[in-house]
Amino acid sequence: MSKQSNEVITNTRIKRFVHLPSPEDLKREVPVDESVRASVHRSRDIISDILQKKDDRMLFIVGPCSIHDVGAAQEYAEKLQKLSKKIEKEIVVLMRCYFEKPRTRLGWRGLIVDPHLDGTYDMTEGLRTARNLLKNIICMGLHIATEVLDPIVPQYLDDVISWAAVGARTTESQIHRDMASGLSMPIGFKNGTSGDVMVAVDAMISSQDARCFLGVDQDGTLAVVHTNGNADVHLILRGGSSGPNFSSTHIREAEQHLEQASLEKSMVIDCSHGNSQKDFTMQKHVLRSVLEQRIRGTRSILGVMLESNLKEGRQNLGNSMDYGISITDACVGWTETEELLLYCAEQLNAHR
Repeated sequence: MSKQSNEVITNTRIKRFVHLPSPEDLKREVPVDESVRASVHRSRDIISDILQKKDDRMLFIVGPCSIHDVGAAQEYAEKLQKLSKKIEKEIVVLMRCYFEKPRTRLGWRGLIVDPHLDGTYDMTEGLRTARNLLKNIICMGLHIATEVLDPIVPQYLDDVISWAAVGARTTESQIHRDMASGLSMPIGFKNGTSGDVMVAVDAMISSQDARCFLGVDQDGTLAVVHTNGNADVHLILRGGSSGPNFSSTHIREAEQHLEQASLEKSMVIDCSHGNSQKDFTMQKHVLRSVLEQRIRGTRSILGVMLESNLKEGRQNLGNSMDYGISITDACVGWTETEELLLYCAEQLNAHR
């Protein structure tokens, strides 16, 4: 019989563990009052009504590709809130507040993961900063849209989010389908990076069903999570390596896939990413095309996504950065954003 080995064989590649506060602890530190809870609840109901075609307004998810500067995000939110009030009869505006960024290889992974933008990964501060910012934006009178990436993060922010997306890289992930089935807000699934729509359709079917998976509760305790399923799942077309997929032909094909799967024909069109061929100046052309299809009677198009910031373009992460410019995907600037949304509201009103 061989001698027992004392050699360590677990966590051999782990540098260290840094403990986080529980979701409940952070929520006590950054509480929300009844008015915020009521606002979030009301906005989710509105979005659900749009998805079920009970509300004939369009959903516009507008804002930075990612938030890296809290001050700039708050200034953007103030502008967007004022604009949203002007167009609320035709358009329901959600502010895009993305704090986690999936990377194909390497790069900055978002404000929650690296809030100091220096590779120190102070995630406790990232979660605190994100929660404070979302609370402030809701108090301004806006509703929040985000992408869910890490399956633990929603436990810290679920009460301040009205709508969420599962991204192209994670739509096929079983973990994210399970998570979406238990989230309290409407969830959009993006088509795959290749442009494949069926991976999103499969995700919708999966997430509508009751699921069971490993997770954490509000106390931060490991738990087996049992869900009821999410009835407010829908499709997001964002193009892919095969090209854009916002044309009327692509929309009809997507409708057929949804119908064959006995799913509601409800979709949001992402004007950026593969649909703009990663050229932010093309977003306006995508938006105008989608708007025309909607006006002509394509009722399956219920909303759009637009990457927008205070100033257009993008810049590299570094020591000296310009205010109000994205450090991830390039965005349209505020002036163009305002013009586009006012134009869309005017056209929708004229053709109501």
